[in-house]
Amino acid sequence: MRYLGGVRTREQSAEALRKLLANTAPGIGCWAGFVEAGFAGYWALRPGDAPGEAELGYRLLRRYWRKGLAKEGSLELLRHGFREVGLDRIFAGTVAGNKASQATMASIGLRHIRDFIADDNPDYFAPGDDRHAVEYAVGREEWLARN
Repeated sequence: MRYLGGVRTREQSAEALRKLLANTAPGIGCWAGFVEAGFAGYWALRPGDAPGEAELGYRLLRRYWRKGLAKEGSLELLRHGFREVGLDRIFAGTVAGNKASQATMASIGLRHIRDFIADDNPDYFAPGDDRHAVEYAVGREEWLARN
């Protein structure tokens, strides 16, 4: 990953994925994406801090960047989260410097909510990284009105 998580060993990456997969709720979890039978990356809806909300995330192998896959998978998770799971709010975050991910968030209908310093999750950034981050979100009613 270019912007998140810093350099990890294989074991650290496996542990982070185990934690992600364990943090589920009905209809919420991880989905793998494939291109021509090859793994391209994954998309996730993780339970948020408040009831009825979830965090959208995606991680793609570098060779699949800028091919529209982040957008395609994220649109499907928005649809799933709002129409099938009944979520009230879906949000996503990234480091302030990750303009490509911010463009993806905006293109799927999430709005910029806030800029913040992400000091609460030490594993989110590599040691010494700039911890400026952004949050984007959309509510159920707003999303349904547009879709």
